[in-house]
Amino acid sequence: MPNCAVQSVRRFLPFLFVCLLAGLPGQVVRGAQAAPAPASPRLTPVVHAVQAVAPAVVNITSTHIIEGHRVSPLERFFGPGFGPGFPDSNGFGAQPRKRKRVSLGSGVIVDGRKGLVLTNAHVIAGGDEVMVHLLDGREFPATVKGAEPDFDIAVLEIKGAHDLPAVRLGDSTDIMPGETVIAIGNPFGFNHTVTTGVVSALGRTIRNDGGVFTDLIQTDAAINPGNSGGPLLNIEGSLIGINTAVDARAEGIGFAIPINKARRVMADLMGQGRVAPLWLGLMAEDLDSRMAMALGLKEARGVLVGAVFEGTPAAKAGIEPGDIIESINASPVRDRRDYINVLRNQTGGESLRLSLRRGEKVLALDVTPVPFEDDTARKLMERRWGLAVREGKQGLVIQSVRPDGPAAFLRKGDLITGVGGMRVKNMSELLQAFRKERLAGQVLLQVVRGDWGYYARLVL
Repeated sequence: MPNCAVQSVRRFLPFLFVCLLAGLPGQVVRGAQAAPAPASPRLTPVVHAVQAVAPAVVNITSTHIIEGHRVSPLERFFGPGFGPGFPDSNGFGAQPRKRKRVSLGSGVIVDGRKGLVLTNAHVIAGGDEVMVHLLDGREFPATVKGAEPDFDIAVLEIKGAHDLPAVRLGDSTDIMPGETVIAIGNPFGFNHTVTTGVVSALGRTIRNDGGVFTDLIQTDAAINPGNSGGPLLNIEGSLIGINTAVDARAEGIGFAIPINKARRVMADLMGQGRVAPLWLGLMAEDLDSRMAMALGLKEARGVLVGAVFEGTPAAKAGIEPGDIIESINASPVRDRRDYINVLRNQTGGESLRLSLRRGEKVLALDVTPVPFEDDTARKLMERRWGLAVREGKQGLVIQSVRPDGPAAFLRKGDLITGVGGMRVKNMSELLQAFRKERLAGQVLLQVVRGDWGYYARLVL
């Protein structure tokens, strides 16, 4: 073969070899790695968080059985009371009837091994039967391990289920206004609805008929009826809050309980069955217009400290009689009921920042409240109300009355059955009522003497 032909073949062989390799199916060069498929831009951090947490979000139905009777035509015409005694031809007279009232809410599993669920207290309030519905379609009955209306937190235990998916608990101390948050819940019965938004503000205070709720997270993530008790997540899928309320006057204003507070309430409920009430160790009264004018104030807002008890947090912090408490942790204190309600929504072990007015000075003092123990409450009740009470077979029996006290008109042996509209059946309930009413200028008692019951007003 001529030299020129050999050289042409030699030049052509590498090209032919490469072509053969490329044409052989299933053949790859040894040691080479296949390039990974690019991640879809649709798999955002929000999607990842929802996929991770959604199985731990539950739908809660709370059923309350209401007993009554069918209304007869006689009752419709003559009014209540005629039906049971005068059955009509259709038999509608005295037939009992049970009706079910079902409330919907959300919750989130925080301990999959034990089957523990965090939710709102108002979601399960008054419920005779509580059911938990999981994302995968399973349903389980649940028992209420504890509920605290003052914090709107309840803990449920799922019966017959273990090793369930659970959410990762976050830290609500480093939440940043403006950061993205995710809410998952069951608004209006639409299961596992996802909404997103941002943290609008921190440390919010809202008031309703039930009391004052402080230190709340405000968000513009859509929260609707049925979202209550569901999780508020950060972009990493960590639980930072429990959704609790929405401002019905506006859109995009929802509130959540910080997870650190919810966690402390949960620990108290699981450990001792209740959240220990707190106090600072002082007595206070409302400011009226005359007092405000005498003190040079523009308006009568805040509470006036009347007494500070020795050895208490208030005394150690330097609070003095005559000081005016204007706010606690930036939550305005308008009157003594506000003061009590703000304290009721605090958990133990944390310092509170009080804004005080002393003369023409405005002071900021840090004070750490302590548990308001039953023994302390009982001694203060005897001093404040001027009566001693013991538990008897028939209920709460007045044991003694101070002759010069506000309850001097009561007698030994009288029974106390209510305080300020609240029924009290034992000493624990009486002391809880006293804690709530301890600063009141007047207290209404329900008293039974012999076969007669009446109301007694204590003027303090």
